[in-house]
Amino acid sequence: MKNPISPSLSTDSPAAVRAYFAADPAPRPTAGLCDGFAQCNLAVLPREYAYDFLLFTQRNPKACPVLEVLDAGTRDMPYLAPGGDVSRDVPLYRVYQNGELREELRSVSHLWRDDFVSFLIGCSFSFEWALLESGVPVRHIEEDRNVPMYLTNIPCAPAGVFSGNMVVSMRPIPRPLLTRAVTVTASMPRVHGSPIHIGDPEAIGIRDLSRPDFGDAVTVHPGEVPVFWPCGVTPQAAIMRSRPSIAITHAPGHMLVTDVKNSMLKEG
Repeated sequence: MKNPISPSLSTDSPAAVRAYFAADPAPRPTAGLCDGFAQCNLAVLPREYAYDFLLFTQRNPKACPVLEVLDAGTRDMPYLAPGGDVSRDVPLYRVYQNGELREELRSVSHLWRDDFVSFLIGCSFSFEWALLESGVPVRHIEEDRNVPMYLTNIPCAPAGVFSGNMVVSMRPIPRPLLTRAVTVTASMPRVHGSPIHIGDPEAIGIRDLSRPDFGDAVTVHPGEVPVFWPCGVTPQAAIMRSRPSIAITHAPGHMLVTDVKNSMLKEG
């Protein structure tokens, strides 16, 4: 069942969208919302893990392109969303303890600690506006679903306690539009950039496109090719593998909508 949502949410201001989700409605994925503004992934860790995690993001920049790191204990986001609150402005949070998913919450304000360091990471939802403007279809938006995401056999470069394999998002692209899709997304490396793989899913360890590890399956029409981009859910896979004492992330597909224009994240 689809969640009820304001019909203007795709064109509302980022602050209005964040206020909408902070008011505790039924959460929903944010693909296609707040047209023209960047969205981002979230990872929150105690300070004792922050250096290792920052190093992990630097060694894996396609999967973990960091847009902003907050001071320990800080909830305001001075670059991406001034006046916002990182503990309540995400539509849905996940809380992990020792690598195990314990609960999903609408707000984590009551769990906040002075030693929490927040990492805001670029999201591929931010380049979808450019795909659509260039005439490339985005199937999960067409079908009003969450983007399909898959665990792969592509290893990330380890850093300190963090390691694991890359998570990818998939969009089926008509074969004649493949070059256009690659060119458009390659111009936005701060939100994952160009695809990591095109074609055969099994080559990267994905056995069944109809059974994503996160998100929803989408239709792949005849003449379309599955195209895979690095995904900001990769840190969640690393957290589950590396088992820090506590970690907070966004729920896959439920992103923070920022005040930064997507156009500001393009090269050149």
